[in-house]
Amino acid sequence: MAAPLGEGARLPDFELLDDRGHPTTADDLRAGVVVLYVYPKDETPGCTRQACGFRDGLEAFAERGARVFGVSPDDVDSHARFRDKYGLTFPLLADPKGALCAALGVWGEQRYGEHRWMGAARTTFVLRDGAVHTVFENVDVTGHTERVLAALPRRG
Repeated sequence: MAAPLGEGARLPDFELLDDRGHPTTADDLRAGVVVLYVYPKDETPGCTRQACGFRDGLEAFAERGARVFGVSPDDVDSHARFRDKYGLTFPLLADPKGALCAALGVWGEQRYGEHRWMGAARTTFVLRDGAVHTVFENVDVTGHTERVLAALPRRG
């Protein structure tokens, strides 16, 4: 797996469908401050805790002028079920071919114990006007929302 995009790198071009089946492009994420968090799979314990953390902190992110987007290799239907089950109110982008995850440098072999598979590494990007401001790799979901809030760039 390649290294994730680093500070200053530009968000690559993409077009994916969100959890409501609406197209989302890189241009939609290139204005202002955006938190783009990559997670491995809907409905897994860590991914659910992470999504609910962002859901619960959404007001604080909005107060700081930041928008939140999640992305995983799951499809639109899976994202819609995940959104509805947990009351998620931010877009979840479907990347079933892993193209955006690969362009972000977070697609590759994953391991858990003896198990190995190809998938997305849990990584969070804070973007400012389409450029990477901060990257969180190997994310521990406990306290992650607070760490991301603390890393948001100041307005102005």
